[in-house]
Amino acid sequence: MKHNAEVQESRHDGLKWAVVVILLVLAVVGNTYFADQPLLYRVLGVVALAVAAAAVALVTTKGRELVELARSARKEIQRVVWPTRPETIQTTAIVLAAVLVVGLLLWLIDTLLSWAMSGVIG
Repeated sequence: MKHNAEVQESRHDGLKWAVVVILLVLAVVGNTYFADQPLLYRVLGVVALAVAAAAVALVTTKGRELVELARSARKEIQRVVWPTRPETIQTTAIVLAAVLVVGLLLWLIDTLLSWAMSGVIG
């Protein structure tokens, strides 16, 4: 029975996505059509239509999956052990030192190759 409900929802998803596309096209066309109106009104209209399109998109199967993914990501972020300030400063200093050393090595190699090529070419 649950599978039957999922098939029913999936069948209506196409219609919902069509509504989303229509709302977005309406926002673009309306913004162009009302180009002589003040910018504030056009922006508010586009934002209102975009919010309506997002609301319709979030009630589709993919939209609900996206919401669930966002919830899972938020829970995962709360479980992360973030580095302390001294650890962050130390790691940043190590990265900067490594970049400086590699940069100097590349400059030295480039200078030596340039010197060698100018000696060969004359």
